[in-house]
Amino acid sequence: MPKKRKPSGRGYQSRRVGTREPLQRFLLVCEGEKTEPAYFYGFRMPTVKIEIVGLGKDPVALIDRAVDQRGKGEYDQVWCVFDRDDVPAERFNQARALARRKNIEVAYSNQAFELWYLLHFHYCDVAQTRRDYVDGLSRELGRPYQKNDHTLYQELLPRQEVAFQNARRLFKQYNPSNPAADDPSTTVHLLVQELNRFVRR
Repeated sequence: MPKKRKPSGRGYQSRRVGTREPLQRFLLVCEGEKTEPAYFYGFRMPTVKIEIVGLGKDPVALIDRAVDQRGKGEYDQVWCVFDRDDVPAERFNQARALARRKNIEVAYSNQAFELWYLLHFHYCDVAQTRRDYVDGLSRELGRPYQKNDHTLYQELLPRQEVAFQNARRLFKQYNPSNPAADDPSTTVHLLVQELNRFVRR
């Protein structure tokens, strides 16, 4: 579970009177360099500080980077966001096991992050290719889907509760859970729920 941040004692005297500190500091280390950062930047508010690293590397490398980055800053929560995609099952499971050992939270998608977007529109329990997700989103959005579309967070926000319901329903159908084989599946909703705890709309 997320750990409490220990005060470092640095910089508090230099802050101006009346300056309000963010309630929570998040570090998100993402496999994608466009899709995930474009979405999560939408959460930026005075009450939460989000540092996003789009690494473009495999899941194990993401966990290693998150551990290294955590040691360089003050974060209340550290998450890695990655897809199953074409990552070998053994490597995917290795990343999740390493994250547990290192106390790093994981928001994964099998196959792709776009599944989270699609769940805003309808329930989906059929395996699809990344191309299928792109085509489906283009139909739902009424325009060609772009991975670096920074408007999607706000556009999808009114449908977010639908996405939560669909994601929970999808996750519950896998019992016991085997994330590397559970296609489609996602835990992105867990990260979004956690961010929502500190976002004032």
